[in-house]
Amino acid sequence: MIARWQRAALLLGVVLWGLVTGLAWGQGHPALALAVTALALGGHAAWLGLTVLLMRRVQRASGVAPPAVAQAWRAWWAECRAAPRVFAWRQPFRTCAEPDVWPAEPAGRPGVLLVHGYLCNRAIWNPWLRRLRALGVPAVAVTLEPPGAALDAHVPVLAAAVRQLWQRTGCAPLLVGHSMGGLALRAWWRADAGRTPVRAQVTVGTPHQGTWLARWGHSASARQMRPDSDWLRQLAADEMRLRAEGSEAPAVLSVFSPCDSIVFPTQGAVWPGGETLAVTGAGHVDLLQHAAVFEAVCQRLQGAAAETSDRRP
Repeated sequence: MIARWQRAALLLGVVLWGLVTGLAWGQGHPALALAVTALALGGHAAWLGLTVLLMRRVQRASGVAPPAVAQAWRAWWAECRAAPRVFAWRQPFRTCAEPDVWPAEPAGRPGVLLVHGYLCNRAIWNPWLRRLRALGVPAVAVTLEPPGAALDAHVPVLAAAVRQLWQRTGCAPLLVGHSMGGLALRAWWRADAGRTPVRAQVTVGTPHQGTWLARWGHSASARQMRPDSDWLRQLAADEMRLRAEGSEAPAVLSVFSPCDSIVFPTQGAVWPGGETLAVTGAGHVDLLQHAAVFEAVCQRLQGAAAETSDRRP
């Protein structure tokens, strides 16, 4: 669904650009045509620049020192290059280009569940799927639909994916969520109540405690990701209750960037009490391109491979 919307938006944008610039040239206003072209090409970069300025202001107001100016703008430039590849190419046109990874002998090899973030689909994981295939690691990348739905609505899709990995490998899977995907995984664990073994969970740029930018969103999931939302408070309370009742919660690694201009303030991207990994100079989508993030997942896979589960679903 999100791929169709993005294809339609791209097509509409190209048509409008062609009509406006063609009319401007035809009426003898080449400067206007060039200005419209510059706006079309630079609009996303300008919006990202605005979010960088907002991030620095909100960080300072929350008592956290904002990143150095040079680091922040280096992350902005990385995001300007990474985001169009995802939103204007992979997601609209390459959603199924990389299938899930099932080696010839998946049994005994811990698998990975990859969960995307807000207004994304499974294509954001295409480079990861290629790398996991080369390593012979079973991997499933899901698409959460419809876009903007409440996070608990995605629990059945995640439950089916976790069960598939467990059944086909015989090992508890590793869960990886980018951005909103990390919260969707927490919603799944709450519903599962720890009945399904999980090796570990890695969240990348996930607004565990909300993000200031979600104040501008009006979908169900955007409202849930606002700082101190009722949903986030209830989620944390339910997790605490389940752990107190003896449910086995997976170890969580929170990967974040102090320069993330989508999830901020920075402390909102950290799971309280878990491990953390800071990737400096990275943007929100750009985080998935950093070698340190993929290596952190591989390290946890190696640890998982050393201890396989004899329990069966």
